Amino acid sequence: MTESLPVAIQVDLRRQPVEDVLERVEKDLRVRLDRQALVRKRRSLGSRTERGTWVRIERRGFERIGAQGWNGTEAAAVLHGIVMPEWLRGVAWREPGEPVMWRADELELVASPSVATGATVLEDPLLPDAWWEALNASLDALAAQRTPRIATPDTVTITQEQVTQTLGEVFPGIADMRIERWAPAHADLTWANVMGPEFSIIDWEDWGMAPRGLDAATLWGNALAVPTLADRVHHERHADLESRDGKLMQLFFLSKIVGPHAYEEDPLLAPARKEAERLVGELQR
Repeated sequence: MTESLPVAIQVDLRRQPVEDVLERVEKDLRVRLDRQALVRKRRSLGSRTERGTWVRIERRGFERIGAQGWNGTEAAAVLHGIVMPEWLRGVAWREPGEPVMWRADELELVASPSVATGATVLEDPLLPDAWWEALNASLDALAAQRTPRIATPDTVTITQEQVTQTLGEVFPGIADMRIERWAPAHADLTWANVMGPEFSIIDWEDWGMAPRGLDAATLWGNALAVPTLADRVHHERHADLESRDGKLMQLFFLSKIVGPHAYEEDPLLAPARKEAERLVGELQR
């Protein structure tokens, strides 16, 4: 029996001292980071550089890396037909004495900001038609490619077993949870990871093969607090979301909202419950 990997101590990079990490990245990439514009998230950091690029830094425990490694952003550089920042260079190292890896990637700096500062939107960003055209072209191009990588949404490798278990716990009325089609997906397509009004997709560390409709369901689900935006996502990605796999992926997303840890003040909760009831009904027919 293979021994399980040691679990890393969880830290919040929004509160953790990171100056030593920033200095190491500057030395290894031979770049200077703009600390005044440093973006701090729970497990990643981001900064402009003096040479007009962007550096993304992430900390990840061994148990969240897996056999395929942890170079998704670098591996995504071979994808074609997708609007995304150009990958330039990267560096990775182990945190001394801990089952933890750090990785820093230097990328092209895109002009537009993220559509939202978090995964969810609470008002319509009023994106131009050209934005939706670029989204469709990029997701269609991504789905047409092939990769041995497996997607890791929320840093967890997605499998049929995981989908079955997750849906079975929250929506036990669905008899058949088999995924019919797998295709490459970004696997974290939230409103924080799409730029606008000039379209681009960022943060490719978790991309890989996933059930059809995962990306569309993630973008749609995070727009449910803004019905007009959720409807627009559904309209634009209709083929994915109306497929059987797409409906399962919508429920896979909704399970995190309406499941046992539902938060009554969550603006997504009421529309999520309504959509979940509709989707379960459609899949039971």
